Amino acid sequence: MQKLLTGLTLALGLLAAGSASAQAYPAKPVRLVVPFPAGGATDVLARAISLHAAEKLGQPIVIDNKPGAGGTLGSDLVAKADPDGYTLLIATGSTHSIGPLVNPKTPYNVERDFVPIIDVASTSSLMVVSKTLPVNNLADFIKLAKSQPGKLNFGSSGNGTNSHLGGELFKAAAGVYMTHIPYRGTGLVFNDMVSGQVHMLMDNVVTAQPHMKDGKIKVLGVASLRRLSFLPDLPTLHEQGLKNFDLSNWFGIYGPRGTPPDVVQKVNAAFNAALKEPELQKRLSVLGATPTGGTPQQMAAIVSGETAKWRKLIAERKLAVD
Repeated sequence: MQKLLTGLTLALGLLAAGSASAQAYPAKPVRLVVPFPAGGATDVLARAISLHAAEKLGQPIVIDNKPGAGGTLGSDLVAKADPDGYTLLIATGSTHSIGPLVNPKTPYNVERDFVPIIDVASTSSLMVVSKTLPVNNLADFIKLAKSQPGKLNFGSSGNGTNSHLGGELFKAAAGVYMTHIPYRGTGLVFNDMVSGQVHMLMDNVVTAQPHMKDGKIKVLGVASLRRLSFLPDLPTLHEQGLKNFDLSNWFGIYGPRGTPPDVVQKVNAAFNAALKEPELQKRLSVLGATPTGGTPQQMAAIVSGETAKWRKLIAERKLAVD
């Protein structure tokens, strides 16, 4: 009897310890993997948002840049991480809407290997071109591209990324043929754009703005249906003749599949609270991003809609990564 009581006491103690451990999340810093290089749009947004979310969560959120293969390497790392809430991913349309569609060798399945937590922000893109080109507006660029089929090129942050598909979307809408040059990040694209080696880029407004300010590139238009409030004089591509041209991008937090529901709820609540902070909203506005937030289910619906949109374009253009 004594042994039985001792065993029950031990079992109850272990259960209580396990329960306390679960309630203690987060008991240590949380790693947020950014699957792109430092200084890119995903990195900039991750650092701005996580700083405020960490205060709500009660633990530091450590940014860990793991770039490569258009965001695939960092995403796969999180897909294979322990589902304990201490390794999260900030994903984009490139990693979770586009990449798996164009690359059959993508090592993860979005629905099978991840659990959505929260959509944190959305951004528009800008059409930027090298100052070495004799163009000043969209019509000039299209005319030049059509007069030299295949001689103009566009850069991207990698195969299967938002900037890659943005270039393909532009080619289809404008009826031009251009060569795609993939890079490991848009920062590298800008270096070659200044020298004239790269002619055009559909870049996220977050990372394009600094290059606009230093005057080393030309901006031909906003790749969304509405003008940007902080660039009111810059017309959209839609206004300039590319009807309904809309290239936006979403940014969301994922955990590995199997992340406990209570952990998902705590992370979701922390980021939702952070996105309501006036200071963060002001920071995102300056960057050209719009805070979103919401439930995991709402994020899943956004990703599903974006994936359907890109699947159609990819099929029409017969795009694939070798």
